[in-house]
Amino acid sequence: MSPQDDDAVIRVRGLRRTFGRGEEAKSALDGLDLTVAAGGVHAVLGPNGAGKSTAVRILTTLLRPTGGVAEVAGFDVVRQPDEVRYRIGLLGQHAAVDEELSGRQNLEMFGRLYHLGGRAAAARADELLTRFDLGDTGRRAVGKYSGGMRRRLDLAASLITRPEVLFLDEPTTGLDPRGRAEVWQAVRSLAGGGATVLLTTQYLEEADQLADLITVIDGGRRIAEGTADQLKSRIGGDRVDVVLRDAGALPAARALLARLAPAGAPSAEGETVVVDADRRLLSVGVQDRMAALTAVVAAFAEAGIEAEDIALRRPTLDEVFLTLTGRPTDRNTEEVPA
Repeated sequence: MSPQDDDAVIRVRGLRRTFGRGEEAKSALDGLDLTVAAGGVHAVLGPNGAGKSTAVRILTTLLRPTGGVAEVAGFDVVRQPDEVRYRIGLLGQHAAVDEELSGRQNLEMFGRLYHLGGRAAAARADELLTRFDLGDTGRRAVGKYSGGMRRRLDLAASLITRPEVLFLDEPTTGLDPRGRAEVWQAVRSLAGGGATVLLTTQYLEEADQLADLITVIDGGRRIAEGTADQLKSRIGGDRVDVVLRDAGALPAARALLARLAPAGAPSAEGETVVVDADRRLLSVGVQDRMAALTAVVAAFAEAGIEAEDIALRRPTLDEVFLTLTGRPTDRNTEEVPA
């Protein structure tokens, strides 16, 4: 269920953005609707080229829309851009900090740019370094930070003015698992403190971990919305993957899995049990993940079917996207530049 307009801090109706003219024109947003309630984390999920970053650039007043209406914190992004900018923070895909300066110096510099006095900027820098577990590294040059530490510092810099709404545009792109975990923890702390966060991502796992509500977009339009559980239920929830030792056992294993999950939701391809013969892999959607895993292990042992690996996993973005659109994602597609 979408948040009610009365509770919304972001309201988008029919948002459009076209780049180029005539036959060369390309649409990045094609009538996007989006409502984000105050407080918590709202994720906008979609593959490269879906329009996520274009939407963020419009909502943060960096790009004018071609059509439609967008409001942030009650102010129109076109008619009242200064009011919007005063109330928002933005963490883009690329680092905004100076690698030659220390973490503290970077935050103090941002404070002065936002017209804080010297003492106020220093105090805010200390506060944010502590909040993001960077206090012990505040005097170290940012060039010596890990990827996760840099993104946490970026996040701290976006909070200098205590914004009402924080935009995070694919904040963990390029980070290793440890760095992603560090950023996730920082975002959770923000949400726990009452901030409103709009997060764009192409990772279902990230949206699942962080978001209270997820909007899936493709081709610049909203194609689905719900909680992570609601979206995953549309493709059968979690999946059990089995890799066999002997490819000759695939038919028997497929029949066994079909009996174990007769009511399981079909996969993105429309099959209850998906078989990849080249990889000796079978996959089936399940509702009760642990009970299903136990049942599969026991049934395979009883039938004498040997497996190299049996594992539970979450659905991928590709599976969600294929279910919702009937076609796979194209991860090589880039959003149209300004």
